[in-house]
Amino acid sequence: MHWQLQEAKQRFSEVVRQAEAHGPQIVTRHGHEVVVVLSADEYRRLQAGRPDFKDFLLAGPRLDVLDIRRDSTPARIVDLADSTPPQA
Repeated sequence: MHWQLQEAKQRFSEVVRQAEAHGPQIVTRHGHEVVVVLSADEYRRLQAGRPDFKDFLLAGPRLDVLDIRRDSTPARIVDLADSTPPQA
């Protein structure tokens, strides 16, 4: 069900009851969907099996086995003393 923001504020308890009984409730502002109210059980179900940020990073490639070398070629030298200021 869709709720206009003002109505959802006035009837928040009803929005929560509807989310528990009938699933996610969508709140709109100026005709655009802005938030979804859902039960804690539904939220946990959606989050189940998703790794947390730490697990996500630990699942990435091992950096200690990557062969990363810096180019040893010297950088070019730029002489800024001879530059002429741009003409307006």
